[in-house]
Amino acid sequence: MHDETNRFMTDVISGLSAQPRRLPPKYFYDAIGSALFLDITRLDEYYVTRAELAILQRHAAEIADHVPAGAVLVEFGSGASTKIRMLLDALPQLAGYVPVDISAELLQQEAEELHRDFPALPVWPIAADFTTEFALPAAAGSRAKAGFFPGSTIGNFEPHEAEHFLACAAHTLGPGSAFIIGVDLEKPVETLHAAYNDAAGVTARFNLNMLERMRRELDAQLDPQGFRHHAFYNSAACRIEMHLVATQPQRIRVDGHTFDFETGESIHTENSYKYTQTRFAALAARAGWRVEASWTDPQGLMSVQALRCRAG
Repeated sequence: MHDETNRFMTDVISGLSAQPRRLPPKYFYDAIGSALFLDITRLDEYYVTRAELAILQRHAAEIADHVPAGAVLVEFGSGASTKIRMLLDALPQLAGYVPVDISAELLQQEAEELHRDFPALPVWPIAADFTTEFALPAAAGSRAKAGFFPGSTIGNFEPHEAEHFLACAAHTLGPGSAFIIGVDLEKPVETLHAAYNDAAGVTARFNLNMLERMRRELDAQLDPQGFRHHAFYNSAACRIEMHLVATQPQRIRVDGHTFDFETGESIHTENSYKYTQTRFAALAARAGWRVEASWTDPQGLMSVQALRCRAG
C-alpha cells in the first residue's frame, strides 16, 4: 500500500472512530472530486470563485506590487490554474512558479498547460499535502518568496489550525515574504445556504464522493446511497458545516474495522469559516503576519489580503 493510501486509511479509521465522527476535507480532492469542485466553482449559487475572480481582475496590478521582482511564487493547493493566470499576467518578472497540490494528476496537467502558455516561466510542481511540511525545489534557492492561497481555503481550517498553517507558511516562505490569500467574509445566511446546497446537487455529489473514494481506494464496504449531503450555517462558530448523514441504519467496514451508524448520525466532512476583516487580521498577526492591504469585490462577499511575514 502506497504512503498516501496508508495515510488515507489511517485518517479514515481515526475519524470514524472519533465522536463526533469526521473525515478530513483534503480527501475530497482525488481526480473525480477535483473535477466536481471545478463544476461547483461555475455554479450561479457559488459566489466565492466569481467574487474572487472579480477582485483579481480589477486589482491584479495592485496585488502584484506586493510581490518583489525576481521572486519565486508558491501556490498552496493550486488546483485549476484560472486564478493564478491572472496574477502571472501581472508578474512578468517572476523567477519561478511552484504549484503545490495533493492531486498529482491535476497538478501535472495544469503545470504542462501553464508551461505552454508562459514558456519563459520556470514551473516546478510539487505533489504534496500543503498542510504539512514540504521542501521547496532546490532551483528556488535563496530567492525572495511569495505565497498564493486563493479560494478561501483558509476557512476550511479550525482557527487554531489556520494559525498553525500560516505559521508554517511563514517558515516555508521566509522572513519578509509576501502572502496573497483569499478570505471569505461574513454575509447573510441565505447566501451561504444557497452556495453550499446548490439546486443541481453538485455539492452533494462532491461530498458523497468521499465515500466513493473510500470504496475505490480502500476497498471499504459501504452504501453511499445510504447517506445524504447536509450543509448548514453554524452562527455561533461563524462557519458552514458539511456532513454526510445516514438516512437509515448503515454499516461501514474498512481494513477489519466496523462502524455502525444509526439513522440521522453523521460524518462531519468540512467546515468553512467566515471572517470579518478584523478577526482575520488578528489571526494572521498571531501567526507572524501583518496585513499590508486588502481588497473586496463590489458586494463585499470575498476579500483578497496581502500579508507580509514578520517572522525572523
